[in-house]
Amino acid sequence: MRCGWTKGLIHPTAIIEAGAELANGVSIGAYSIIGAHVKIDKGTWIGPHVVIQGHTRIGKDNRIYQFSSIGEIPQDKKYKNEATQLIIGDRNVIRECCTFNTGTTQDLGKTVLGNDNWIMAYVHLAHDCIIGNDTIFANNATLAGHVTIHDHVILGGFTLVHQFCHIGEYAFTGMGAAITKDLPPYMVAGGTPTKQHGINKEGLRRKGFDDDARARINQTHKIIYRQNLPLQTAIDQLKEQYSEYEDVMLMAKFCVNSKRGILR
Repeated sequence: MRCGWTKGLIHPTAIIEAGAELANGVSIGAYSIIGAHVKIDKGTWIGPHVVIQGHTRIGKDNRIYQFSSIGEIPQDKKYKNEATQLIIGDRNVIRECCTFNTGTTQDLGKTVLGNDNWIMAYVHLAHDCIIGNDTIFANNATLAGHVTIHDHVILGGFTLVHQFCHIGEYAFTGMGAAITKDLPPYMVAGGTPTKQHGINKEGLRRKGFDDDARARINQTHKIIYRQNLPLQTAIDQLKEQYSEYEDVMLMAKFCVNSKRGILR
């Protein structure tokens, strides 16, 4: 077998444990270790010095860069070597020194990263986190256990997310944000202490939301955040005025289902 990590090749210094399943077209770089229960689908590129362990499933056409630790056991004292999972979808970019843990039996039993996510260096995904699609996590973003991040979210560098928090679709956090409550869809949060700062106008524009949609979402923000209404009253008002608009109802549903309370 040739040296290098050209597509479809496994470097001779890589260790592939018996039982690991690698599809055609998987590349494994120098000195990487692939554990016995790992499955990797076609077209995925694993750089040098990557360790992938546990019951980890990795989809198609991912790129995982050097020194990442993928599928290691959770940092949870309750963990007793159960066969929990890490599931990674397709077309994700996972940059240097990321750490992704498997789930725990106290919750979902799995940690999930969806499709088309851009994960920068030193990002940590703790046990039982669920990440959607088309997100961007800047360097050193850190998720505690049981966090849910919905589609199209952007986390600024060094963002910290508390256990059990949810961040809704198209939300944005600034550098160093500390998210201790749920952040609704479309919202921007940042500062110290971290507060909510309006809607993600530029992000929505880039994602194709037209002027009417952005104006409607901005009015939704005003009803929830600017009119000093009790949250349930604000939600009732949204349902009365905007029930036919899916984008506004997404916000209302998120707020209704919030268990930690929203960042407000």
